[in-house]
Amino acid sequence: MTAPGFLLPENRSSPPSTYPWKTTLLCIVASAPGAMAQSVLAPPPAAPPLVPAAVEAYQTNQPVQMQVFSPSAMGAPAPLNQPFQLGPFVFRPNILYQFMYGNGIQSSPGAAQNTIVQQFSPAVVIQEGLHWTLNYTPLFTFYSTSAFQNTVNQNVQLQWGTTWGDWFLTAAQSYAYSDQPDAETAGQTEQQTYVTTFNGTYHINEKLSTDIGFNQTFNDYGQNSSTNLTLGLSNSRSWSTMNWLNDQFWPRFNGGIGVGFGYNQQQGSPDFLDQQLQAQVSWRATDKFSFQLNGGLQAQQYLSGGASGLVTPIFGGGLQYQPFDQTRFSVNANRTVASSAYVNQVVETTSVTGDFNQRLFGAVFLDLSGGYSWGDYISSAADSSAARNDDTYTFSSRLSCPFPKRGTVSIFYQYSKNVSTQNGFTTGSSAFGYSSNQVGFSLSYTY
Repeated sequence: MTAPGFLLPENRSSPPSTYPWKTTLLCIVASAPGAMAQSVLAPPPAAPPLVPAAVEAYQTNQPVQMQVFSPSAMGAPAPLNQPFQLGPFVFRPNILYQFMYGNGIQSSPGAAQNTIVQQFSPAVVIQEGLHWTLNYTPLFTFYSTSAFQNTVNQNVQLQWGTTWGDWFLTAAQSYAYSDQPDAETAGQTEQQTYVTTFNGTYHINEKLSTDIGFNQTFNDYGQNSSTNLTLGLSNSRSWSTMNWLNDQFWPRFNGGIGVGFGYNQQQGSPDFLDQQLQAQVSWRATDKFSFQLNGGLQAQQYLSGGASGLVTPIFGGGLQYQPFDQTRFSVNANRTVASSAYVNQVVETTSVTGDFNQRLFGAVFLDLSGGYSWGDYISSAADSSAARNDDTYTFSSRLSCPFPKRGTVSIFYQYSKNVSTQNGFTTGSSAFGYSSNQVGFSLSYTY
């Protein structure tokens, strides 16, 4: 076993051919904000994340690439001529402005507003050596109507990665503060989320590998915030692990089995344990098509409250297809079970999303995406009830082009609709249902 550190591919003896699909975006996914609220507002375009150089090199130099699309990550900065360098630290700023007009945006349940939304973000990514990156993204949001409060959202992500002998290790810590219109609560909602993750891949031999993962997530709602008008929001804590044994059956086909365990706390609600048993397959059928699927069962038991346990089918998967160099299709689907924002409730969420990206001419790109999700709220205590089902539809289109070298200008449109049965309404209109159209433009510059 060698000492901890980054190993260039040519320095590794007999690199294994195993390349589980889960490690492709391991560091990026690990540092995501986690269970942040689902905003109704069209999100501003984000700069591709900068992963540690050790992670990028590991992903790039695997003998078998199981995905058609390369991981979306900024390239490592050149070692020389860095105008924003201080000692071992390289600073890469990103500035963004977005202007949008939207209707049907709820400021509180049943109260839809029309408003202009302006957002400004002076973000920065800091890289230290081969193993560390820090991403800080503040987002200033200003509304034209007094029904919403102007806010400053915060997102901080610290990532680390390295190789150590036959191990590939990553860890991340993130903090996110959000105070914006939310689909689940039907109003402007303050939330803070802390996520800590650790992931490791161990290559047993040329065919076998194992993945281990640990996750801690804290969700805190601003109970005293003047924007949290909906009563019954509940803070939550969760700890979980998911571990896989993978086999590279053929050069472009692998599979595996996984076992996971979790413990969940929700303020004012019963704690519960959960166990997962899953299987996964990943297939790079051709240079232009790849497919992955994982699925199984999640069983959970409540430690108090008298509610019956749940056994729920869960799954996740996606396909990527690139028929031409400048044309990309992707489809993703998943089903999860997690604590909701409300006391004594968990929510089963199933979603299907699709995306089409096409270069039209020169460097002008068109991106079309859409999705459908349905959520079933289930009581976690015998003396309470949950009678809510939500169906959510989304569609968005964005046309983007560069200017002059590192800048991007884009125009966009987003439609979203939520049909909820909250409060017994079943006609497609309720306090938690909405329909919103949003149109605008954005300008960004990334170094």
